Amino acid sequence: MKIGELARASGLTAKTIRYYELEGLLPRPPRTASGYRTYASGDLQRLGFVAKAKRIGLTLRQIKEVLLLNDRNEPTCGHVRTLLDEKLAEIDKAISDLTAIRAQVATIRGRAGELEDCRPSGGMICSIIEAP
Repeated sequence: MKIGELARASGLTAKTIRYYELEGLLPRPPRTASGYRTYASGDLQRLGFVAKAKRIGLTLRQIKEVLLLNDRNEPTCGHVRTLLDEKLAEIDKAISDLTAIRAQVATIRGRAGELEDCRPSGGMICSIIEAP
């Protein structure tokens, strides 16, 4: 299939497919005599893998690592488990950080009450935020 057909089948743009080729996520395809790229069903399957891996938060670099292992016929699941453990730790940290920020915002909002304008109470711009 040509790049337009692969784009439609994968839900990606031709530009994205060319970028993935440039980054080594998709092997460079053979070309016809007139210069058109030609793709096989394996390329569509590979793009599906890339899309799923991106949806769960893996970076293109991480995805490329997994694909390189696969291309060398090396086991991939151990590496993927490590990547997923790292992703879970990142998510847990983000949740913790967001929970702390939410608590801080809720405290400030509670302190703000129903003030229409807090400048008379001493803030230069807004004492709700400027208060210690």
